[in-house]
Amino acid sequence: MAEKSIKDEVDIRRAKIDDLAAIFHLGERVFTSQEFSNLYRTWDEYEVTSLFNMEPDLLFVADTGERLVGFAMGTMIEKARSAWSYGHLLWLGVEPRYARSGVGSLLFERFRDEMEEKGVRMLMVDTQADNYPAIRFFRRKGFDNPTDHVYMTLNMQRED
Repeated sequence: MAEKSIKDEVDIRRAKIDDLAAIFHLGERVFTSQEFSNLYRTWDEYEVTSLFNMEPDLLFVADTGERLVGFAMGTMIEKARSAWSYGHLLWLGVEPRYARSGVGSLLFERFRDEMEEKGVRMLMVDTQADNYPAIRFFRRKGFDNPTDHVYMTLNMQRED
């Protein structure tokens, strides 16, 4: 008997409004300041709802039928006086117990397919320079030319 693949267990689909709370809470678990201290974009409910309201067709979820186990959120950038349009994958989050199972790849491929259908000529992603698993993941997907950026933070949390 053949083993089930992750493709058989997970449905990659466009997010619905009812998914927003689950997306937000999964992002809270995945994108923590302890894990990613230099996130220059904040993870909050406004990030999720505004992206859903602005570009709902660029927000995908991985659904097992019982729960949401991943999401991909992005945007399309069109510049004036340029024939090119750009896709930016802003967030790709996977439930930790599904990490390295192929869910991230399925979500990325769905996002990439949507970008291709929209005529995007270049996809962009960004991550911390020391997020080696993400860098390896995106290199495997064909991204190249990593450029270091400097993002500095000042933690204003009081220690009482």
